[in-house]
Amino acid sequence: MCMNRLELIREVVDPILLGLHDPDAKRCGFVHLYGVSQSAAFLALQRGLDTELAAIAGMLHDLATYESGDSVNHGPRSAERAGSILRKLDAFTPAEIQAIQDAITHHSDKADNHSPLAELLKDADVLQHFLYNPGLDAFPTHVGRREMLRDQYSG
Repeated sequence: MCMNRLELIREVVDPILLGLHDPDAKRCGFVHLYGVSQSAAFLALQRGLDTELAAIAGMLHDLATYESGDSVNHGPRSAERAGSILRKLDAFTPAEIQAIQDAITHHSDKADNHSPLAELLKDADVLQHFLYNPGLDAFPTHVGRREMLRDQYSG
């Protein structure tokens, strides 16, 4: 029986997050990774992109930060970690792995344009931060995207 690939990813990510000693980091990890995953799936539906790959990229996009507690160069480090996980599961094509890694690598580079999946992941990241607490100020790198998303979805 072939299990849903997003659930396979969650079975890898959940124990990593549950193993974090800091309860705030654990909570933030679950809220952020699941939130970005869901936001990514929603945006993929709207944009005609692969919802499964978008949700998986969202689940993995900051994993290296939560594992190490260090956000320096976290996009490329999380992309490498994601590639390792995806290859080990043996349920993804090389092209799917590359697309997910590319999106994760570039998700913090909000100023430049990259692949459609990378742009979607950037927006899902910003959207999750905004929806978590709309009253908080946006990160400086999120301001333009946050306003664009707010305008796009505010009827």
